[in-house]
Amino acid sequence: MSVSLSAACSRGVLAAGSFRPSRSSRAARRPLRVCANIATDIPSELRSLEVMRKFSEQYAKMSGTYFCMDLSVTAVVIKGLAEHKDELGAPLCPCRHYDDKQAEAEQGFWNCPCVPMRERKECHCMLFLTEDNDFRGEDQTMTLEQVVEATKDM
Repeated sequence: MSVSLSAACSRGVLAAGSFRPSRSSRAARRPLRVCANIATDIPSELRSLEVMRKFSEQYAKMSGTYFCMDLSVTAVVIKGLAEHKDELGAPLCPCRHYDDKQAEAEQGFWNCPCVPMRERKECHCMLFLTEDNDFRGEDQTMTLEQVVEATKDM
């Protein structure tokens, strides 16, 4: 059965396959609802990129983190997450080496936001940076056009 993207969003379907950070010692597995109200004029090949962009913005705001001062770093990570979401069904951290990406995605430890990010606000990818990080920028938002422009030659 095929469900439209807007219908999935209206039902609160988990678009990014991620979880909220836990304040308890146990990593709570409550879904982070990412309803990427994607405009119908966005080409289908950019939809996953837009979903991951909106997820990143929402998670940065919710977690009190910021994007890297070099927004091209942010764009590359968002693109990697979108590609993994399309290929593996989960936004596996694109900045790590995996012998078996599919097995890692199924395990979920490195699916964004990964366990180190959820538990300790440690982001290896430099996507979500805390205020005390020297590479932190001022932004918690980025346009789809910025992501596309920064990653066009990849």
